[in-house]
Amino acid sequence: MVRAVLLDLLGVVYNGDTPIAGAVSATERLRNAGLPLRFVSNTTRSPHKAIIAQLTAFGVEVGEEELLTPARAAVEWLRRHGLTPHLLVHPNLEPEFSGLDGANGRAVIVGDAGEAFDHARLNRAFRELVAGADFVALATNRTFKDADGLLSLDTGAFVAALEFASGRSPVVLGKPSPDFFLSALANMNCSAADAVMVGDDAESDVAGALRAGLGAALLVRTGKYRPNDETRFSPAPTAVVDDLAAATDWILTNRAVV
Repeated sequence: MVRAVLLDLLGVVYNGDTPIAGAVSATERLRNAGLPLRFVSNTTRSPHKAIIAQLTAFGVEVGEEELLTPARAAVEWLRRHGLTPHLLVHPNLEPEFSGLDGANGRAVIVGDAGEAFDHARLNRAFRELVAGADFVALATNRTFKDADGLLSLDTGAFVAALEFASGRSPVVLGKPSPDFFLSALANMNCSAADAVMVGDDAESDVAGALRAGLGAALLVRTGKYRPNDETRFSPAPTAVVDDLAAATDWILTNRAVV
């Protein structure tokens, strides 16, 4: 029975600068039901405070501790290992890594750099890897639904290029890393088996959550979802629903009764 909820953002709560119909009221229904929420996003274009400000503008109140992003996980990882970042990320995200000057070497950090992906920057990152820098991927998503409503290349394509060229495999800090899901649950007083994930990515959100031990994972038909996505990755979704409002109906039907 469900005791806690993890929600993806892009494609589930909003697309671009617009909330998805029914999503804001759905988060309110979950909170009113007493279910603790965590927003677990693989977005690597916006800093933490900007995401919270955007959600607040939509009418979704989110505490600092309720939002988990790969950038935040990477900052903690760099501090823990005493490494200095070499950044291949979106310019908006670079301030999140300020002041990190570790004494134990360097780490290439790859996120969604958008238009900042070019041969020169990719080649500099490649040369850092060849020279021995650690290799960290903030995420490995294949695609995302862009502001124009169409799919665009996501971080995974560029991570794969660097992996192929360098012969190195990255540490992945965002979804579908099991540690990412489990860290979101760490201060929720809830076992993984009693948590549900809601996402639009059958691979990273849904299969990733189930492999991490979550009891259920719901795939929504919004955002990047394409017909038959639920058949392409294993484990398969617990359920496929139209949107976050429908996912909330499922969750409230299956929530634990205290």
